[in-house]
Amino acid sequence: MKKTENKSIKLVAVGGVDEIGKNMYIVEVDEDIFVIDAGLMFPENEMFGIDMVIPDFSYLIQNESRVKGIFLTHGHEDHIGALSYLLREIDIPIYATKLTIAFAQTKMKEQDFQQKAKFIEVTSDSVIEFDSVSVSFFKTNHSIPGSVAICIHTSDGVIVHTGDFKFDQSASDLYKPEIGKMAKIGGEGVLCLLSDSTDAEKTGYTPSEAVVAREMNDAFYNAKGRIIAACFASDLNRIQHIFDAAYESRRKVAIVGKSLQRIFDIVIKLEYLHVHDEIIIPVSEIQNHPDNEIVVLTTGRQGEPIEALQKMVKKTHKYVNIQKGDTVVLAVSVIRGNEIFISRTVDMLFRAGAIVLGGKNAYHTSSHASQEELKFMINMMTPKFFIPIHGEYKMLKAHAKVAKDCGLTDDRIYIPEKGEIVELKNDRIRPSGRISAGNVLIDGSGIGDVGNIVLRDRKLLSQDGILIIVVTLNKREKKISSGPEIISRGFVYVRESEKLLEEASNRVRDIVEQSISRDSFDWSVIKQNMRDCLNQYLYEKTKRRPMILPIIMEVR
Repeated sequence: MKKTENKSIKLVAVGGVDEIGKNMYIVEVDEDIFVIDAGLMFPENEMFGIDMVIPDFSYLIQNESRVKGIFLTHGHEDHIGALSYLLREIDIPIYATKLTIAFAQTKMKEQDFQQKAKFIEVTSDSVIEFDSVSVSFFKTNHSIPGSVAICIHTSDGVIVHTGDFKFDQSASDLYKPEIGKMAKIGGEGVLCLLSDSTDAEKTGYTPSEAVVAREMNDAFYNAKGRIIAACFASDLNRIQHIFDAAYESRRKVAIVGKSLQRIFDIVIKLEYLHVHDEIIIPVSEIQNHPDNEIVVLTTGRQGEPIEALQKMVKKTHKYVNIQKGDTVVLAVSVIRGNEIFISRTVDMLFRAGAIVLGGKNAYHTSSHASQEELKFMINMMTPKFFIPIHGEYKMLKAHAKVAKDCGLTDDRIYIPEKGEIVELKNDRIRPSGRISAGNVLIDGSGIGDVGNIVLRDRKLLSQDGILIIVVTLNKREKKISSGPEIISRGFVYVRESEKLLEEASNRVRDIVEQSISRDSFDWSVIKQNMRDCLNQYLYEKTKRRPMILPIIMEVR
């Protein structure tokens, strides 16, 4: 490993702290910049119409010549989903494992990325040499194969970024973590550990996948009719359990969902999913087999598996409808904001006569470490400094407490803010400035063209609707040619509010006539007077504040 004397070591969380998703971190050693992950975040409920949220790349664009590469920990969207948007701005190599590269390329194609990207495949045994540092890797246990931690070797010690991880003692070879290598790196001397905090609030250990596999087998064996299994497309461990349980119970599997089909084709080709070919059937052939020999596998991202179930229960799905006697296995975790959506879907499934299994660890387990596993990682690494990453502030705080329980003192633990530069110098960890690190909103093909003002307007429209007032003026004769015409959308039902709108129209007419009777008048002033008058009147009558949009036209 590199023995060059490093003069400056800085760390920046561009995303992934104080939030779930949008993971992106910068390690800056001397003049070299190393980027770890480039993930997206799914929009929160108040982000009306937004498709996704990505990090602010301003700092990397300004310092493109110093960026040596992007290192991807694994192939989930919250770690690779923003990659195509970054590569539209700067041309840098991407280092990742085989499956992560395949998933990243597929995602970039979905996002209509037209340029060429330089992917460099690595394994957990790879060592990449740079002028300032060396970069090595070790395998971690997560819900997707090819997951690795990133180790940046400096003259002051190793900076270890764990990526997402847990420790499952019964993990198969594809998912088995390299504990020996972790201990060896810890023995070399870890300067700073950046560790996954997603489940830092959970005590004990994360339940084993072996428990899930056993419960899944029992559920499939005992089901009398069809089985509808829902999970996330990127949760390959769960998909493997479903195929294994189907094979053991002598059932055929029909795949429903484009995202699953794309992922399925990749993982089968790369041999990351082991499936007996004879059990797979086209969804069009479901009717050709008895109900007790059928498994319908539906997946997607975030809420998509549940949306597909809702279509099935409403009998609007293109291929499959829920029928009495179906067993629905919900092998999905509850994502923040989706609790009510899932609960309502489960209620609908029961009403349709389905048997619903899920909502507990029996058919799903987290792919992130709980507190005892986090302690294990800290004790193996024995880091000089510790930074919790991946999670909301309460998760980061819980992880900091775990580190303290492992013997690290407060001055060795640092919870960063987004964009905060954290410097490791003179045996101290301290803030050292900030970079731009806000949210960039993706809406359709627009990148960053929707900001807080647009979101505020969308929120207002969703709450109280809009009122459009159209007036046509004859400026020469100083009179109203037509109107005012009032158009209401999402505010009141016009047929039941005729008196209200008639009075509003009269007030607008009075304002306009008073204004144009003067020698000179300003149209913008007239519009503002219309807004002020109607705002006050409508709030008095309805206790609502619709968006008021005056339109003044002129005829000659």
